[in-house]
Amino acid sequence: MAEAQPQIDKSAIRNAATVVLWRDGADGPAVLMGQRGAGAAFMPSKYVFPGGAVDDGDAMVPLANPLSDVCLGRLDQQSTPGLGSALAACAIRELWEETGLVIGAEGAWPGQVPDDWTGFAAAGRLPNAAPFSFVFRAITPPGRPRRFDARFFLANANDVIGDADDFSRASDELSHLHWVPITHARLLNLPFITEVVLAEITALLRSGGAPQSVPFFDNSGDRPMFRRLG
Repeated sequence: MAEAQPQIDKSAIRNAATVVLWRDGADGPAVLMGQRGAGAAFMPSKYVFPGGAVDDGDAMVPLANPLSDVCLGRLDQQSTPGLGSALAACAIRELWEETGLVIGAEGAWPGQVPDDWTGFAAAGRLPNAAPFSFVFRAITPPGRPRRFDARFFLANANDVIGDADDFSRASDELSHLHWVPITHARLLNLPFITEVVLAEITALLRSGGAPQSVPFFDNSGDRPMFRRLG
């Protein structure tokens, strides 16, 4: 008799990473967004940024350049220490899978390339976390079919290797991938937390500087808490 496989608790909080990729446009800053499928268990039909849950292998992915010490320090706060590199790798992998866009630096992979990264590695690139700035964190409230402890990373489209309008290598997880002027983004069908992130990004881009602290919507307990990671 085959051994029974352990059941995965899909309501458990999973670490996740999201990329807010932006560029200047005719109508001001624009961000890259796509629409989730109508049948998706989590946020069906919503427009979101590329992102997803951390895989077990993300911690072992070699980075050409790491996150900044400031970002790593903030990621360690009220979290598992040392998770920053896995989150950065996850963000780059999800961007690659969902949009086909590469944020990487020239380099050869040491050892065997994981299955999720073969196409990325074939471009002669190693994932590069240096362009990322950690700007937001949110934990999904209780009662949702999926729950994530999501960290949002901001990056400029200038750091994409190749054409930032070429989505030909994207998976089918997100449809209608396009660059949305931030001033128009709120007309889309957005999750509440995405609206909040857009407001934070708008203020950050106007100031032209790095965040002095990172907003954290903490729904890990019975009462929602708003914190700052400084």
